Amino acid sequence: MGIEGVGARVARKEDRRFITGAGRYVDDMVVPGMKHAAFVRSPYAHADIKKIDVKAAQAMPGVVGVLTGKELKADGIGNLICGWMIHSKDGSPMKMGAWSPLAVDRVRYVGDAIVIVVADTKGQARDAAEAVEITFKERKAVTSAVDAVKKGAPQIHPEADDNLIFDWDLGDAEATNAAFGKAAHVVKLDIINNRLVPNAMEPRAALGHYDKAEDHYTCWTTSQNPHVARLVMSAFYNVAPENKLRVIAPDVGGGFGSKIYIYPEEIVCLWASKKTGVPVKWVGDRTEAFLTDAHGRDHATHAEMAFDKDHKILGLKVETKANLGAYMSLFSSATPTYLYATLLSGQYNIPAIHANVKAIYTNTAPVDAYRGAGRPEATYVMERMMETAAREFGLSPAELRRKNFITSFPHQTPVIMCYDAGDFGASLDAALKASDYAGFEKRRAKAKKAGKLRGIGMSCYIEACGIAPSAAVGSLGAGVGLWESAEVRVNAVGTIEVLTGSHSHGQGHETTFAQLVTQRFGVPIDSVSIVHGDTDKVQMGMGTYGSRSGAVGMSAVVKALDKVEAKAKKIAAHLMEADEGDIVIENGALKVAGTDKNVPWFQVALAAYTAHNLPGGMEPGLKETAFYDPANFTFPAGCYICEVEVDPDTGTTEIIQFVAADDFGNIINPMIVEGQVHGGIAQGVGQALLEGAHYDPGNGQLLTASYMDYTMPRAGDLPSFQVSTSNTPCPSNPLGIKGCGEAGAIGSPPAVINAITDAIGTNELTMPATPQKVWAALRLATKH
Repeated sequence: MGIEGVGARVARKEDRRFITGAGRYVDDMVVPGMKHAAFVRSPYAHADIKKIDVKAAQAMPGVVGVLTGKELKADGIGNLICGWMIHSKDGSPMKMGAWSPLAVDRVRYVGDAIVIVVADTKGQARDAAEAVEITFKERKAVTSAVDAVKKGAPQIHPEADDNLIFDWDLGDAEATNAAFGKAAHVVKLDIINNRLVPNAMEPRAALGHYDKAEDHYTCWTTSQNPHVARLVMSAFYNVAPENKLRVIAPDVGGGFGSKIYIYPEEIVCLWASKKTGVPVKWVGDRTEAFLTDAHGRDHATHAEMAFDKDHKILGLKVETKANLGAYMSLFSSATPTYLYATLLSGQYNIPAIHANVKAIYTNTAPVDAYRGAGRPEATYVMERMMETAAREFGLSPAELRRKNFITSFPHQTPVIMCYDAGDFGASLDAALKASDYAGFEKRRAKAKKAGKLRGIGMSCYIEACGIAPSAAVGSLGAGVGLWESAEVRVNAVGTIEVLTGSHSHGQGHETTFAQLVTQRFGVPIDSVSIVHGDTDKVQMGMGTYGSRSGAVGMSAVVKALDKVEAKAKKIAAHLMEADEGDIVIENGALKVAGTDKNVPWFQVALAAYTAHNLPGGMEPGLKETAFYDPANFTFPAGCYICEVEVDPDTGTTEIIQFVAADDFGNIINPMIVEGQVHGGIAQGVGQALLEGAHYDPGNGQLLTASYMDYTMPRAGDLPSFQVSTSNTPCPSNPLGIKGCGEAGAIGSPPAVINAITDAIGTNELTMPATPQKVWAALRLATKH
């Protein structure tokens, strides 16, 4: 393969092993003496555990151990925690209920882990799990955040009265009320962000191995951030001292946020390995994934927007009830607060904003960040409001947005964020042109003759990626820093290894990170290896989530490359008896500018390690490390336009056209960026049209616990996407890049719903817009 640097459409290096079945996942790992685990889980959403009888299970064939929460607690294993402290508006800390990795006295959602069974085979473990007898005393359950705070609702945690975790404010209530007092128009809307199940291709898995001889633990796990897993399991859960715990996240088949967190299974498998004296592997099945993976979204919101007589926005009020499920997951508190309310200014110049968020416990699976994490929820609120306002005013949705766009940067919003750069009008213009927005009414009329209702909707999103800087997020309650690390090792023959704290689980890091090196040193891309996901190989890093790998992870690599380049130039200048300032790197060689004198890259590397002829006082070797802590978030933005046809007889919606115009700053690999946008839009369309986790409100059973009931988008549900990018480089990182991994999921749901409501003539429609819902909304609209 030739030299293919930044900006090239390089095919993903890692795909060769994936498409040939040579990927190595946790379920592929085999350790001598390994046994298999099954968990006994609660069949009730809310119940007291009165008695656990494991005798029959222990006597079954192949069983090595049957362990309970009481034994786990006796060994000092700690409770799972939320790592981001939020304070209510009265100054009181969030009410974090106890979450034992194995329930001891009470279960709080269907799927809560109670017992682990370890046996020779997976089948034997599952059979023995069926034989564990547990006596429960069932309690009343509540599954809706709105219902959970009503008088008489069952109390889920003694720490949280009325199931309220926190009551949090952001913005200036007084200024916002004053703005509403001057308003010529006020637009109001009640908005539901439906609960989603992440559904990564690979279910979660864990393999815990305690080595008695070394007194050392190893955990193979499906994690997006193995170093944070190691830190939390050692510092907070008391599983093992950090220096005696190795965490390995090999190939991971997708995460979408759901594999950021530490779950009970990793903790329990490590503990069970020491307890039973054998390595313990657990691989979740799809039903366990539906029941226990952290779900996403689940907001109920009332929003009001004030406009002056010229349709300029004066103020915004947002009240949101966020369902966090039965327990607080690792970053759950940040999602409906600092990842949501801080983006409520959208792309618009809004002088006054006030947001109130109530986070609430229910008897459902824990809820945490899922692709977009707070930003899709904020965008959905803002873009449904803007479309509704345009309709109420009889204005073009495009022009109402344009009238209110932020046009001067940097721009300080009333809700913390300072947008550093952008050109929102450019994305809007690109989307309008690509979608032939001006010709839509002709297409609507043609569809009407064919008996179809045609609609068009848009969404202008902005998101914040690469959460930073560490000092700032620390002051807001984050329990970890949000920097990233990198190490660049040039070997003696000139090949290069990049060790990164970022983790790749579908993003293509093995390609894009290598492109940086190829661009810098002119070496073939196949001579560059990317190493990640192993705490014994890579220095501590913060992992991958929040579209941070490019802006933060790659920036750390760039800093390390700068150091390597500086040393390599010193060596080359010494070898060629030239001035260091005259050395340039071109086509895999270090040259004296303006001459034909050069030293090949491999020769410089060899000289660094033979150390026969180095500048005086220079250490041998060519290896450098760096840490990068960003000065600010990055702010990708864009405009999405969706065009649909609705069959009025059935309520069936077909997406006719979908246009995405994004601004991701400088782009490393356009092909990978397009793939990320396509995947994000597919998930956003899934939320808008098809997906939704539903619980029985009476008994808390998950009604959508399989693909028979939870509808995932298929190829036939999606059109061919038209994607394009503009570029306002990010000023706060050395590459000028912004995140791209979540944009599609953020911008697409409101575009789809705005298109459907335009087609059927009513704003009264909630996601997912199933044919039944669309048909009913259409009938209601025609009655009025």
